[in-house]
Amino acid sequence: MSAMKRKPVQQKSQIRWKRKVLAALLVLLCFASLVLMETQYPQVVSLSSLRHRFIVKPKIAFLFIARNRLPLDMVWDAFFKGEENRFSVYVHSRPGFLLNKGTTRSACFLNRQVNDSIQVDWGEATMIEAERILLRHALTDPYNERFVFVSDSCIPIYNFSYTYDYIMSTSTSFVDSFADTKEGRYNPKMDPVIPVYNWRKGSQWVVLTRKHAGVVVNDTTVFPMFQQHCKRKSLPEFWRDRPFPADPAKEHNCIPDEHYVQTLLAQEGFEGEITRRSLTYSAWDLSASKDRERRGWHPVTYKFSDATPVLIKSIKDIDNINYETENRREWCSSKGKPAPCFLFARKFTRPAALHLLNLSVLGARRGAKSET
Repeated sequence: MSAMKRKPVQQKSQIRWKRKVLAALLVLLCFASLVLMETQYPQVVSLSSLRHRFIVKPKIAFLFIARNRLPLDMVWDAFFKGEENRFSVYVHSRPGFLLNKGTTRSACFLNRQVNDSIQVDWGEATMIEAERILLRHALTDPYNERFVFVSDSCIPIYNFSYTYDYIMSTSTSFVDSFADTKEGRYNPKMDPVIPVYNWRKGSQWVVLTRKHAGVVVNDTTVFPMFQQHCKRKSLPEFWRDRPFPADPAKEHNCIPDEHYVQTLLAQEGFEGEITRRSLTYSAWDLSASKDRERRGWHPVTYKFSDATPVLIKSIKDIDNINYETENRREWCSSKGKPAPCFLFARKFTRPAALHLLNLSVLGARRGAKSET
């Protein structure tokens, strides 16, 4: 009997010993964990910070349409500086032209020309084909969320951060688009593929969302009609290079780049997804040319003597656009508040643009109006 009593006592003693050992191990484990956290915390924070730093942000793709080199490359270089993770650059220039150290001083443009460019003629469908080529290349980068068309004579008038926030703050594209009611542009041969009620006009310098960029690239209906039926009116000086028109007065003076994107988006039912204005300012002066045939065909070109802080301030101060054909006035806004209408301006010569850059008037760090 005494042996049987001692056995339960020994078992209880062993259980208590095991509990003590387990408790000691748990305490030791907790202490080791605290020591490890204390020693590794700075590295964890550092890795977290590093990861945050390298998170790829949505980018704006700047799509340059140029003849050859980019004469205003250093103006854009100053604009892009320090923002490498928020933009990308694509350039359509003449076939065979290369952007290397001999043709550009800006690292932002080195080797940024597309490798399948075409010869572009003003007023022909080749211009909109160049736009489609640029979009096709830019869409291969999944982080490109906005697509801005830029000419080789265009300048940014605010700094990058303000421009980026302005464009990215809305889910819409910026497409200058209005009903073209004047005779001479719409070719009835486009009907019924493109009915006249979908015919639109506007600036080619648009800003597209990724969705709308895809619509342009994937278009197989409207673009062929433009290639076939939307052409510029023949001018006398060009008749020696092409067949003489039977009746020049009956030709349709259809400029493709002023109609294509606008008409396509109307045709596809996306007008409710666009802000119907351009972000690029051009000064159209019908009296600027002495040549009656060319009067009003191209915007005013700003030379060195025109490039003043007063000029840039006058562009920044524009806060509304009037569309006579639709009896509509567009009051410009950003983030639900009144804002300047334009972020870019053209057409500037190289001396004019560099002069403005040297005067430090191209860029606003704070609110738009306060920086003029």
